[in-house]
Amino acid sequence: MLPTYSLAESGAETYRAHCSACHGAKGAGDTMIGRNLKLRVLGSDDVQKRSDDELFTIISKGMEKNRMPAFDRRLSKDQIRELVEYIRSLKK
Repeated sequence: MLPTYSLAESGAETYRAHCSACHGAKGAGDTMIGRNLKLRVLGSDDVQKRSDDELFTIISKGMEKNRMPAFDRRLSKDQIRELVEYIRSLKK
């Protein structure tokens, strides 16, 4: 039998694998790359006030000014939705 994961758990695993190198373990942007790029804290009001669709688009298409790569060819739509859910769980 396959294990079942909640969205936050699956999103957390995807986050660790694809996002934490820049955004840090807890989304604080406290890595060398994150500090150099002056990344926003993912749990901040500034990020959390964005709609789920906005976050989905940012993850999918990337952000050129922040040099965030697009993940629409590396992650499925379900994985990106799970990442959005995980980012919501980082709210301060």
